[in-house]
Amino acid sequence: MIPALVPVKRLAHGKSRLAAGLGREAAERLARAMLEDVVAALRAVRRLAPVAVVTPDRDVAEAARAAGATALLGPDPGLNESLERGAKEIASGARALLVVLGDVAGARPSELAAMLDALESQGGRGVVLAPADDGGTAALLRAPPDAIPPCFGVESARAHREAAARAGAPLRELALPSLATDLDDASDLGAFVAGPGAGPRTRALLRELGLGTDP
Repeated sequence: MIPALVPVKRLAHGKSRLAAGLGREAAERLARAMLEDVVAALRAVRRLAPVAVVTPDRDVAEAARAAGATALLGPDPGLNESLERGAKEIASGARALLVVLGDVAGARPSELAAMLDALESQGGRGVVLAPADDGGTAALLRAPPDAIPPCFGVESARAHREAAARAGAPLRELALPSLATDLDDASDLGAFVAGPGAGPRTRALLRELGLGTDP
């Protein structure tokens, strides 16, 4: 089994661009719905366990547990530092680790499973990268978990490619439509609604807020 790790920021501080358009309360509800959809997609892949959420927010931790994930509650020194902490807690002794961002609400289990298949096709070692449309990284699979350091942030897909090259780690990059859109601002909502992904809780909330309908 391969553990999966989902980072989620503090609700009061996260999704500032969405909050500017939707209001803070709606943005926080959307963040919870996205988290629930991501956790559900991960838990639907039998080869992934445990599924853990690393967060500094007690409300997020509670939502993660309610969704069936392990909550790794702790300080927030930054995204990559939090992922390193979470990896130490959840992936000790594991042969691989999958990181999926908590705002990739449309993630389909079949495309997450495709990342695992890609890793096996290269001998069960190295890096599998699912880039986001904005140049970031939607999901990153590493075997072993410390094959390369996490480099999430602006243009992180390029940073992860460069890290794999420096480490001499085999790299497979997959264009996965359901993982390509992360919901960072209002302009992403239309792409998500029109896209091929899943995300039933997120879609239901967007309908409730009058921000979209299913394609």
